Amino acid sequence: MDAVKKPLAGKRVVVTRATDQAHELAHSLEALGAEVLLLPTVSFAAVEDSQALDAALRRLAEFDWILFTSRNAVRFFCRRIAELGLEVAALQAPRPLVAAVGPATATAAAEEGFRVDTIPKNHSGDALAKELWGAIGDRKILLPRSDRADDRLPNALRGAGAKVTEIVTYRTSAPVSLDPAILNSIRDADVDAIVFASPSAFRFLSECVGAVELAELSSRVQFAAIGPTTARALREDGARVDIEANESSAAGLADSIAKFYQRRNSAARRA
Repeated sequence: MDAVKKPLAGKRVVVTRATDQAHELAHSLEALGAEVLLLPTVSFAAVEDSQALDAALRRLAEFDWILFTSRNAVRFFCRRIAELGLEVAALQAPRPLVAAVGPATATAAAEEGFRVDTIPKNHSGDALAKELWGAIGDRKILLPRSDRADDRLPNALRGAGAKVTEIVTYRTSAPVSLDPAILNSIRDADVDAIVFASPSAFRFLSECVGAVELAELSSRVQFAAIGPTTARALREDGARVDIEANESSAAGLADSIAKFYQRRNSAARRA
């Protein structure tokens, strides 16, 4: 793909994903011509007290379903399985069934050895609850989560009659520091787009830049959100979301950003 055909040529895109998860997206954006600025505004770590998680893992066969809503949930859930000397294949024979919020999460679960039984057509927790509505009444659901996850999904599952066990599987926190040069570029609107993969990534940046300032910035810089949950969180905090990518894979997200600018350029040429 030469420079003329690269849809993101000349665009500066800030990626706020955690360091160990940002490089695949950065490479996908760079392949489309973007200059990528890495600004990890969120980090993830194992829980400090794993008692509740360990207990759930040891009685996994008692659950009818496991619902994975992110790759991080899969990663830390399976890391603890390995640390306990357990095996995924043995834990899932013949149940629990496994549902993943989207293809990227499903791939992560499959790579760890889980059989993934359900992926919703629309990649969100709300869609997952709706599509499982008739299958989870009076069923025991295990929901591995971040310590900062909200109540929407478990409430929806309980509304469908499920017996939900929420387990904090990993911790979400702000990084120790942020690159001041990139922060200044953001404050000056000297970037074209900022990518957010979670509500926490947005809110931690908001704490650094200022909530009012960041919301105002969204009128001058394109905010890209992965999935409806992240997009909703940004809008609830007063920000405008120009790009909402339902596909959480790096290639899918980069493609959504590229198509936004292609549509905008086409509209400008017609005007």
